[in-house]
Amino acid sequence: MDRNTILGLLLIFLLFIGYSWWSSPSKEELAAKQRAKDSLELVQKRNDTTLRVNQTQSAVQDSIKNAEDSLKSTPEKLQNELGSFANAAKGEDKDYIIENDLVKLTVSAKGGRIAQVELKKFQTFDSLPLILFTKDSSEFNLSFFSNNRSINTKQLFFQAIDNKGNPIDKNHLTVSGEDSLSFSMRLFAGDSGAVNTKYIEFVYTLHGNNYMLGFKMNTVGMQDIIASNANFIDLNWNAELRGQEKNQKNEHIITSIYYKPVKDDVDYLKETKDDEASLKFPVKWVSFKQQFFSATLIAQDQFTNADIKSFTDKNKTGGRYLKSMHSLIGIPYQSNTNNSVAMQFYFGPNKYNILKKYNLDLERQIPLGWSFFLLQWINRYAVIPVFDFLSHFNWNYGIIILVLTILLKIVLFPIAYKSYMSSAKMKVLKPEIDEIGLKFPKKEQAMDKQRATMSLYKKAGVNPMAGCIPMLLQFPILIAMFRFFPASIELRQQSFLWANDLSSYDSVFSWTTQIPLLSSFYGNHISLFALLMAISNLIYTKMNQDMMGSTNSMPGMKTMMYIMPIMFLGFLNSYSSALNYYYFLSTMLTFGQMYAIRMFVDEDKIHARIQENKKKPVAKSKFQQRLEDMAKQRGYNAKKSK
Repeated sequence: MDRNTILGLLLIFLLFIGYSWWSSPSKEELAAKQRAKDSLELVQKRNDTTLRVNQTQSAVQDSIKNAEDSLKSTPEKLQNELGSFANAAKGEDKDYIIENDLVKLTVSAKGGRIAQVELKKFQTFDSLPLILFTKDSSEFNLSFFSNNRSINTKQLFFQAIDNKGNPIDKNHLTVSGEDSLSFSMRLFAGDSGAVNTKYIEFVYTLHGNNYMLGFKMNTVGMQDIIASNANFIDLNWNAELRGQEKNQKNEHIITSIYYKPVKDDVDYLKETKDDEASLKFPVKWVSFKQQFFSATLIAQDQFTNADIKSFTDKNKTGGRYLKSMHSLIGIPYQSNTNNSVAMQFYFGPNKYNILKKYNLDLERQIPLGWSFFLLQWINRYAVIPVFDFLSHFNWNYGIIILVLTILLKIVLFPIAYKSYMSSAKMKVLKPEIDEIGLKFPKKEQAMDKQRATMSLYKKAGVNPMAGCIPMLLQFPILIAMFRFFPASIELRQQSFLWANDLSSYDSVFSWTTQIPLLSSFYGNHISLFALLMAISNLIYTKMNQDMMGSTNSMPGMKTMMYIMPIMFLGFLNSYSSALNYYYFLSTMLTFGQMYAIRMFVDEDKIHARIQENKKKPVAKSKFQQRLEDMAKQRGYNAKKSK
């Protein structure tokens, strides 16, 4: 393997190591995890001692709670605390189901909110219904002041109302195809019923074949009930997201809150650690984003502001729990007789073509390399269109990746050919370079050796950097693929050969025992595609060095080239099997490509051409001529001044 290839692979390795360091848990996270573990052990040790105390305390607390509930249930108490909304403090916590071809939504009478979301076309990694969040692990609550009282709608009961203002008896509504349905939940101020003209209304509009849910918040006759000096209403939207994927550790570190400022690009909270932000500017949307799915609240115009927080609750780790999302969003409000704020919910997959069609920059949640224009251009305008085109043939995705890899190699063939020719010229010149090395063996002669070598390159018409540039041109594609495959929902739960999910790691053998160093560096499973990737790179390194006639002119570099595939193995063992499969195919096709080029390239002719070039007078470039003229001029002026 030549020097340029080595430098290129070293650069890729450093990028991978940098990303690994960046995504690794912080010291604070590790310390918190250890504290939680120690606390659990302490609780277990004291369990027998504290059981009787807990039972006694529980009985006392239950008595206090019952007394408080009894007090709160009195009309006087409710009227004093809730004012106009006292009658809404009691009711039946009834659930209503509205669903279309894609989603099944549970709307709760208490709070009038979307309490649970199920995506009907998808399942979890273990074949369970895919639920983004549940009734007990989510909150959607308006908070405002009414006659100096703090009102929270999560405590109050809404009523399901039809378009004519009459109560709805059916608790399960469906829509399909091009049809749509509208479903309203009203929170009445004062007595409930059709004659009441003072209420807060949530209107949900669901279309038959769409992940987008229309949502409108209406306030009718509330100008004397909600504080007149309020220009926005606080909306608390919180959820404990659930793990959906096999590799929940990887899913956790790429789950966060994304948001779109009205006048700026999409941004997000840190994914690898707890983070929060106070957005003191208008916001277009806020999204609870997981690896392959999102729950997004979108303003038709804008939200006034937002405070957002993404964190891991150490007391809720384990099971389906993934990460907690909190948002406090300012909803514009005007103290008029009727006030309406239009919004939308998106509950669905992070699929580029679906998100792109809404023209809201929602697709920026998919990590395609947006921070570097070249990576996102490669993925958006080359890889994704070709990938989608090949998907229309209904081939297995393993075959699609193979065809995609072949097409990329065809496109990159001119670059590969130029890189090989540069290496071949360097190989032909190797005996003469070795002679220069023997002529200047001492350290203090390094500059003389360098000048003689560059003079040889110049006479032979060989540019030693010519092979480096083609390699650099291929780096963006390698990194673009590194971003594309793990983020492609099309590969989710798609099987190929022994891999049952191309979006996650493939495992042909696993164990539960934590082995020092091995488990932390490599993991507790063997990914066969990652292993094949490493083995193919080792074979390619050995055979390429033999083909190119590499020497030990760069001390330690040859050893490093054999160590790098092993280090990549540890890094990529838990990555997407589609990514490792692609790298394996790419390595094998590259070797075949280089071997085929060698079969048709006559190195004797290259050597003869170089010898002919050495006989020709070396033409000076205009830049070099100007430098020499300037040097002569400085020397002439210096002599004249003496």
